[in-house]
Amino acid sequence: MIQPTVGFIVYGVHKDGLKDPMGTPFIDDAIVKRAKKALTQAGLKIIEHNVVLATKEEARAAMRKMKSNDDVDMVILFSGTWVWAAHLVGAIRDFAASGKAVLLWTHPGSQGWRPVGGLVMHGGLLEIGVAHKFVYGTAEDQDSLDKIVSYARASHLKNFLNMSTMGTFGGRGMGQTCGVADPSQWMRMFGIDIDSRDTTELIRTAEKITPRELGNLQPRMKRLFGAAPEKSLVNERSMRLYLALRKIVEREKFDFYTIQSFPGLGDNYSATCFAQSMMLEDAHGTSTLGDFNTALTVLLLTKLSKERVYYGDLQHIDKQGNEIKIIGDGACPPSLAGKLGPAGFSEHGIPTEGEAGGLSVKLICKVGEGVLARLGRVNGEFQMVITRARIFEPPANKVSKRLEECGIPFWPHGFVTVHCDVEILLQNWTNEYACLGYGADLYPALTDFCQLTGIKAILP
Repeated sequence: MIQPTVGFIVYGVHKDGLKDPMGTPFIDDAIVKRAKKALTQAGLKIIEHNVVLATKEEARAAMRKMKSNDDVDMVILFSGTWVWAAHLVGAIRDFAASGKAVLLWTHPGSQGWRPVGGLVMHGGLLEIGVAHKFVYGTAEDQDSLDKIVSYARASHLKNFLNMSTMGTFGGRGMGQTCGVADPSQWMRMFGIDIDSRDTTELIRTAEKITPRELGNLQPRMKRLFGAAPEKSLVNERSMRLYLALRKIVEREKFDFYTIQSFPGLGDNYSATCFAQSMMLEDAHGTSTLGDFNTALTVLLLTKLSKERVYYGDLQHIDKQGNEIKIIGDGACPPSLAGKLGPAGFSEHGIPTEGEAGGLSVKLICKVGEGVLARLGRVNGEFQMVITRARIFEPPANKVSKRLEECGIPFWPHGFVTVHCDVEILLQNWTNEYACLGYGADLYPALTDFCQLTGIKAILP
């Protein structure tokens, strides 16, 4: 769960205690104080600037300070009173060129002429083409506060991706056309470097895992699953693969990764279901089948949510009931298990998709509110479909029937009701995979992220 850092700067010409003709200071310090307190209580870390901006020199110094601080994700420019926009926009433009976000916040009220200062800055930045968000609302208005927080979280995600590294183990899985990446485009759009590794390195590392390392994993297995898996070569290889994958990802400093799974690794050594489940549990952004777009979506949701993220096939869609069934091929973070029982062990079970077999996770996702989303490309251009969703559990007397519908009841299931036009969702969906994140606040943050990065947001 991320905590964005924002610079907080007040601006206005009539400052330093200057009073209006009625004898009241133009800038209301009490309003400024409440605004900062509300941001802190909403979970943002604030870096204050103690000079109210009015001149070019003051603006240049303030924006240079925020630009050079790597911790700052976004600057909030708070309208104290009216201002000469031309004195500020040059420095703001220079700051925005760094890729960090700009937000203008105007507290309503006639006293102090704050709306005038807010609108002249808003218009000035629109005029010169500086991307920003304009928020007009009080510190006590939850909707306005949510907009600020959402934009800050999206800016944090954008800044995190800049100069990050995505690892890829192996090549394209199952002949997928809709998950491939153009490394130059990823660098241009997000600042992400894509670095590849052969899956043979995973096998070599897995075979070097010591009995002690395997033993150290057992207490955690019992906490997450209630018991350790049966002893067998197949199960041991699944655990070895997880520990090897974790070692290499951490050693290579991959910020997130994708893995081919099969053909190849799943046929020659072990299916990746268990390893992927545990890496998701460890809060790593990841995907199988070399699906880059799913991996980035999972990373974004993981960063935003307090819960772990599940990706799986959009296995069935009921258009009349707006119900979607998500079934992953054995990979799901065990902490998402609901009241119908703890996570359990199963097997991959499909010889045509990994003859070596391997451990998989069996569970039904717990109840909650969240989003269903996935990044994709259409004619080489990025888009992201995002919809609000409710995750539910079937009635206990219908569970067996619902699990058997797909023919593979031992794989993890997520039962979801989507709050959207399902036909529009289907026409714009770009892959078999759906990424499920818990938290109603994920929806606005993802849409803001799309706006900040130039991704077309599809909101069915």
